[in-house]
Amino acid sequence: MALSLFAATACHKGAELTSGINFDNLDTTVNPADDFYRYACGGWLDSHPLDAEHSRYGSFDVLAETNQEQLRTLIDSLSAAKNQQGTNADKIATLYNMGMDSATLQQQGAAPIRPLMEEIAALKGRDALQKEVIRLHKVGIDPFFALFGEADAEDANQCIAWIYQTGTGMGDRDYYLANDTRSKSLRESYQTLMTTEFALSGYDQISGIPAEKLAKMVMGMEVRLATAQYDKLTNRDPFKTYNKKTLDEAEKLAPAVNFKAYFAAMGLPKLTSFNMCQPEYIQEVSKVLATADEATIKAYYAWQVINSAAAYLSDDFVNANFEYYGRALSGTEQLRPRWKRVTSTVDGAMGEALGQLYVEKYFPQAAKDRMVTLVNNLKEAFGMRIDQATWMDNSTKAKAHEKLNTIMVKIGYPDKWRDYSGLKIEKDSYFANILRSNEFDMNYAISKIDKPVDKSEWGMTPQTVNAYYNPTTNEICFPAGILQKPFFDMNADDAVNYGAIGVVIGHEMTHGFDDQGRQYDKDGNLNDWWAPQDAENFKSRAQVLVDCFNKVIVSTTPDTLYANGELSLGENIADNGGLHISYLAMQNAIAKGQVNKEKMDGFTPEQRFFLAYAGVWASNIRPEAAIQLTQIDVHSLAKNRVNVTLPHVTEFLEAFGIQPGCAMYLAPEMRAQLW
Repeated sequence: MALSLFAATACHKGAELTSGINFDNLDTTVNPADDFYRYACGGWLDSHPLDAEHSRYGSFDVLAETNQEQLRTLIDSLSAAKNQQGTNADKIATLYNMGMDSATLQQQGAAPIRPLMEEIAALKGRDALQKEVIRLHKVGIDPFFALFGEADAEDANQCIAWIYQTGTGMGDRDYYLANDTRSKSLRESYQTLMTTEFALSGYDQISGIPAEKLAKMVMGMEVRLATAQYDKLTNRDPFKTYNKKTLDEAEKLAPAVNFKAYFAAMGLPKLTSFNMCQPEYIQEVSKVLATADEATIKAYYAWQVINSAAAYLSDDFVNANFEYYGRALSGTEQLRPRWKRVTSTVDGAMGEALGQLYVEKYFPQAAKDRMVTLVNNLKEAFGMRIDQATWMDNSTKAKAHEKLNTIMVKIGYPDKWRDYSGLKIEKDSYFANILRSNEFDMNYAISKIDKPVDKSEWGMTPQTVNAYYNPTTNEICFPAGILQKPFFDMNADDAVNYGAIGVVIGHEMTHGFDDQGRQYDKDGNLNDWWAPQDAENFKSRAQVLVDCFNKVIVSTTPDTLYANGELSLGENIADNGGLHISYLAMQNAIAKGQVNKEKMDGFTPEQRFFLAYAGVWASNIRPEAAIQLTQIDVHSLAKNRVNVTLPHVTEFLEAFGIQPGCAMYLAPEMRAQLW
């Protein structure tokens, strides 16, 4: 998930350290035994009310907005300079200026997508329909499915082609199929969006089909596709989504897709096999291409283009998209300012080029060095937790240690930067540049397929406010963007740093041993390395978390919605593990005299640890966004990551004297403990 910077104790010598607790962020009128989230974060929540442009706003968002301001400063300096044509600086400035040129965007209207609209309307015959999939995929528009390069799950050193289900635009498969009040309303809003933008695009005039009818045709197509797609829980199972097929097998399974011609045209003429993540869905796609009404398929393609382009066109398109994707889905009241949207676009198109400038100005080498120290401390504590686990036998423990010891750690920024010399940014239209950027990225992805995995490559840009664990490379990555305040306080005693940053580092490490990550071995291969009884012990202990979160009511309006313990299991395991691991690391530091064991501002180091953890998740959220995230996100809601997660940690209950009968109390036999 996420984490931040940590300083070695030596850096604090001679300094007067604070407790790291900001009393303005607390609500001391609340009993921590009744509602610890409100007690630890109530002041912050009250002082950071949601504004019109946010559906959710928390500690992570504060830092993300700070980083975006820093990126804007960098881009503005490039825009004001005389850059040599074709340099990264010139490309960044040109793309940003085109996105900010609202007058030209209004004047162009739908013109940037009209060639694609006309091309689609002119398609005739099944062969042409199949070839259009290739045409669109090359420019990053993904009807039916998406192609990318990823490690072979059975040989993690080799990158192979993956085909993954896509092609539905509502935001989640279940929105098409569920009969609750909210899903029905979203389907109506989505059809309104399609009707509006089909008319704006002019495709209704080009095709001779009224916009409202086009919307109904596409909705029927997408419902058919959604019905065949794997649900979120199935897609979390790495064994169910690993289905390696030869081209001959793929041709028999889905003849109308014509994978041989597809891969050859995409630039992979020598490819012989690939991973078809959801075979049953691809079979349905083949049936659609072979038998569905041609006008409907063309309308579906046109909508794929329109929906992909809308954010880069005139305000009519942008505002219509916001009504569905912003207001209806998440309850956001106001569109983000143009500069924020355009900065995000530039960041997406040339992330590492921008990141190189970012780290030069904002990320000191000392921060990277100190991060290494904390990661090593957490690794040591994790090893101790493995040894203490009574539910694992020695053979499984030995393999767990091997995997822990071989985790690759990436901190701050990559050692080598991506080459953007092949990317063309021109002054024709904002959307045309997005298509060129998409094509550049697709070519980059294809260039990696059927070659050894480049384990030095990063999955996030340096300016990203997040972190990740990748099971196939067995790596944890902490970009520079998150290695700063408010997640690390250089001037505070380290109890709060272990509670905030330490926990989220432990969280990422634990992902290597959660319900998904544990199925990969130390080399990143999908491989069962567990003793059978230990695997059963893991599942039964994990089920405690599933059952606990499944009981949490998220909303009663318009329908009763419970948290999804199965969908969020991996993240909940990682939170649970991160807390236990980092707490032990803090205790080790206390024993070495590296953390103040006395009370500071009235709080023990243990209390400061848990207050800091809760502070990481301070976040206000709209009801619509809470519902949306519960339905689609693998992460639990922020409040639940505190009030539902912490009662499983015995040390938390002891730190605040929480007794039976208190709302935050959980009986020992009900507590989940894995790592």
